[in-house]
Amino acid sequence: MSTPIRTLFDSYSHNEPPADELAAPVPPIEAVVFDFSNTVFHIIEVEEWLRRVASASDRPDALADPDALAAVVAELTEAYLRPDVYALQPGRDLSIEAHRRAMYAWFSAVPFLAGHEEAAYEVMAAVDAWLPYPDTGPVLHALTERGIRTGIVSNIGFDVRPHVAHHGLAEVVDAYALSYEVGREKPDPLIFRTACTALDVDPRRTLMVGDSAGHDGGAVAAGLRAFLLSGEHRTGERGLHQVLRLVA
Repeated sequence: MSTPIRTLFDSYSHNEPPADELAAPVPPIEAVVFDFSNTVFHIIEVEEWLRRVASASDRPDALADPDALAAVVAELTEAYLRPDVYALQPGRDLSIEAHRRAMYAWFSAVPFLAGHEEAAYEVMAAVDAWLPYPDTGPVLHALTERGIRTGIVSNIGFDVRPHVAHHGLAEVVDAYALSYEVGREKPDPLIFRTACTALDVDPRRTLMVGDSAGHDGGAVAAGLRAFLLSGEHRTGERGLHQVLRLVA
């Protein structure tokens, strides 16, 4: 049976502001929330991660040969696509336990990492394994100076607050909505609304910045506006300065 047109309209208008407010100019941005990985921070290159794992597991020279290193990188890629490994990845960011379980399964499928899963995980999650982009700090500081509150909304299975603090940015990030703490993953509207509540700001006055249309673009369903960066895995500037033009 088709949906009555009035019911259809009601589904879109539920909890919307009054008509006069909808006809007015859009309200100014009072807060900006950012995705973490590949938006404001990026992980070290996989080769560097593997070399650090080698040292952490008392095998400092195991990957000195470039060919041996390349082979492990290839095995890591192949292992992720194994049905038993891949099946554990969806929902891994909903809890610390699920994240470790999924990552340990992946690492154990790689001969070089098998038996060293804990070391591999700890190196991966270490504060010095994640680096801010060159424009992350300047943009966060510029927003704070303008009185714009900031937050991080991330699908992730571990706490990123120490990473932000390690790089001297704790004072310019006001709130966090992390999937493993919220129990929801982007694009679920609840995780975006959780961030807005923590920032004490109306979702309609909040901008979400990320690199995934499927995840970060879901912010619009929660009433936020969204600005998406290119999905390429950059190590240089991410183009975050463009955000400052949207909150002018």
